[in-house]
Order: sequence, then structure tokens, then C-alpha cells
Amino acid sequence: MSERAREPATVPRRKLRVATASLAGCFGCHMSLLDIDERLVDLLELIELDASPLTDKKRCGPCDLGLIEGGLCNAENVHTLRAMRANCKILVAVGACALNGGLPAQRNHIDVRDCLQTAYLSGPGVERGFIPNDPELPLPLAQVHPLHDVVKIDYFLAGCPPSAEAIWQFLTDLIAGRTPVTTHGLIRYD
Repeated sequence: MSERAREPATVPRRKLRVATASLAGCFGCHMSLLDIDERLVDLLELIELDASPLTDKKRCGPCDLGLIEGGLCNAENVHTLRAMRANCKILVAVGACALNGGLPAQRNHIDVRDCLQTAYLSGPGVERGFIPNDPELPLPLAQVHPLHDVVKIDYFLAGCPPSAEAIWQFLTDLIAGRTPVTTHGLIRYD
């Protein structure tokens, strides 16, 4: 028997397919993901990015994990969230906007019509404005909603934005098969 035949067969570990999306928010959670810096190289040994603003791929295919930041302020946000839920085995709401609507939810105490009129017709710096009405623009919702109002969320990663360290710990725990736990010192609200 040859030496090669006696070696145990090693099965390469399958990379997890991960999708990310950004809805109504500031994109700060994605910036924190990038802030894990050189550990991104280590992370890319374990995951394969599917749809993400980081890959510029728009439609999410079947994935093991979905990370989604931002709240729901329009019909397109709801569509994107439902598609992520349908295609991701595990869905994680990342950041304050995803968990409770965040800063975009500040408009919840204002009627949408009043909000649009102020933004496009009478607000500071507006001259001869008009409220856009184009089929390409998503319809605004009456209220900004957190993600769990519309779909089942498996994990919540708090922060505004979550720190790079919190994201790193969360992802490495999840990838290793551990229940993710973020300690109080890793959560921040900048």
C-alpha cells in the first residue's frame, strides 16, 4: 500500500455563504464590518460573500447567514428583507436601526405627507421644489419599522453601529457553531 493510500482523507471545510444588506440607515454597520481590518482576510477563508453592497451583487441567493442593517422605511426595504429571510438560514438584525428603527424612526411621529412636503416643498434651502413621483422610487411606509415587525429574526446584534470587535466576536462564534454572545463592553452607541 502506498504512503498516500494510508493518509486519512481530509474533507475541506465548506465556506459559509453570507449575504449582507443595508436598508434605511447610515451604512455604519457595514463600515464596522470593514473595520475588522486585516481579520477580513481570515474571515474570507471561512465565508463566501453573496449579495452585498460590498460585492455589488443585488439579489441574494441561498445563503447560510444574512446580516442586515437599517430599518424599514419603504416598500423596497420590505421586499429586500423578505427576500433575505427567504434565502438565509440564519438572519441577523445588525445595529440600532434594524433593532428599533434607529434615527430614521424619528419621523414616526410626523405624517408622511407632512414629512415629504417639508423635505421637498417648504424645508430649508428648497426653491421651487416638487415631491417626486416616479415609478422607480419606492413607496414610503407610514412608519419606520424594525426588522422583527415583518420577519423572524434569529439574532440581534446591538449597537450604533456595533463595534468591529463585536461583529468579529459574533461572526467567529457563529461560524464555530457557538451561540453568539456579545459582552456589554463591546456594544456602543456613538
